[in-house]
Amino acid sequence: MNEQPGDGLTLRALQRMILQMYGQKDAARGDAGTFLWLAEEFGELASALRSGTHEELAAEMADVLAWLVTLANVRGIDLEEAVRAKYGNACPGCGAVPCVCDPGLKP
Repeated sequence: MNEQPGDGLTLRALQRMILQMYGQKDAARGDAGTFLWLAEEFGELASALRSGTHEELAAEMADVLAWLVTLANVRGIDLEEAVRAKYGNACPGCGAVPCVCDPGLKP
């Protein structure tokens, strides 16, 4: 599979692409090691938000997404299905679109 972003890359297709590229390494590392890499990427994203260029910020966001997808692969989670189940109809907190939750609260 040679999915390209211009080909309408979906979350599911990204997850498959990452699995094909790195699946064996990721399975060997396990979820704890993968989570540590994800946490490291969040730190790099924080640095890019503070003082990085637009390109650096974009690259760090892509890294965070890739490591999240990797963790989902290791744990057998279909992210597209999970996102659709939680956010596919409306805000999970208030049930509205757009969200009318108190701005000081999650989500």
